[in-house]
Amino acid sequence: MTAAFTFPGQGSQAVGMGKALADAFPAARAVFDEVDAALGEKLTATIWDGPAETLQLTENAQPALMAVSIATLRVLEAEAGFSVGRDAAFVAGHSLGEYSALAAAGSLTLSDTARLLRTRGLAMQKAVPVGAGAMAALLGLDYEAAMEVAGEAAQGQVCQAANDNGGGQVVVSGDKAAVDRAVEIAKGKGAKRAMLLPVSAPFHCKLMQPAADAMAEALAKVTIKAPAAPLVSNVLATAITDPDEIRRRLVEQVTGTVRWRESVAYMAGQGVTRFFEIGAGKVLTGLVKRIADGAVGVAVGGPNDIAAAKDALAAAKQA
Repeated sequence: MTAAFTFPGQGSQAVGMGKALADAFPAARAVFDEVDAALGEKLTATIWDGPAETLQLTENAQPALMAVSIATLRVLEAEAGFSVGRDAAFVAGHSLGEYSALAAAGSLTLSDTARLLRTRGLAMQKAVPVGAGAMAALLGLDYEAAMEVAGEAAQGQVCQAANDNGGGQVVVSGDKAAVDRAVEIAKGKGAKRAMLLPVSAPFHCKLMQPAADAMAEALAKVTIKAPAAPLVSNVLATAITDPDEIRRRLVEQVTGTVRWRESVAYMAGQGVTRFFEIGAGKVLTGLVKRIADGAVGVAVGGPNDIAAAKDALAAAKQA
C-alpha cells in the first residue's frame, strides 16, 4: 500500500464546507445528522450557514472539521471504493485531525469523536485567559533554528514549538510577551516572515496542561479500538496501533508539538507516494510537496473531487 489518508486541522474551516457533499450523497448527510445528535444541537446549521465567527470558535471548529472529513470519507467509501483497512498504509491528522483519523480507522466511534472534540475545544479555550497567550508563525527557519528562537524568547515564560509543519514553517506558542519576543528574535535570525496568528489560545504548549488533564479524563471514559490502519502519532512521528498508547498520546498531544514534517517524512520513508487529504481545504496537500520529494498530494473535499480521488487511488495501487 502506497497511500496514506490524512485529515486537516483547525484553520481549514469555512462556512458552507461539506454542504455540497451532503446534498449530493446520503452517506455524507448521515454523518452530519449523527454528529448533530451526538452533540445535542444543530452544529450542521453553523457549518453551512455560519456566521463565520461562531464556526471559528474552537469548540465548534474542531467537531465541524471532523464531521466534514468523515462525511467525505464515507462518500469515498460508497462511491469510489475506498477502504481504510485495505487501501491506507497509514492514517494521520494534524492536531484535531488525529481524532478524525482515528474515527476514519474505526478506532473511535463517530459520536464519541464529536463529543471528545467538543470537550477538547472547550477545554483548550478555558485553559488560558483570552489575551494571555499567543501563537506565531516563523517562516523561512528550520525546526532547529525555530527551537533556538523559542528558547531565547522564553526568559522564564513559556515559548515552545507548537507545530513543525515543514517547508520552513514552524509555529511557536506560549505566553503573549514571550511569543512577541520570538517574533522579533526570528526576524533578526533571518526569518522571511514572523507574524502573530489570529488564534484565541496558545495551543500545543505547556499552558494547555489543564486541557490535557480534561482530555485524560474524557478519553478514559471512551472505548478505543485498534485502528484499521496504523496511526502516525503527532507527538511521535511514528506509527502506533495499541489502544492504550493511542489514548496516552492523545493526551500528550494537547501540550506537545505537532511533528507534521517528520510524520510525512516517516510515511514517505515507509513507501507512501500518495497522500489523500480528506476533508476541508488543501493545507496538508501543499505541505506534502515541500516535505516529501516526488510525493503526490490529493485533496478531496467536494463532489467534484471524488472521481479524481478514485483514479489516484487506482494509480497508488499499481505503483
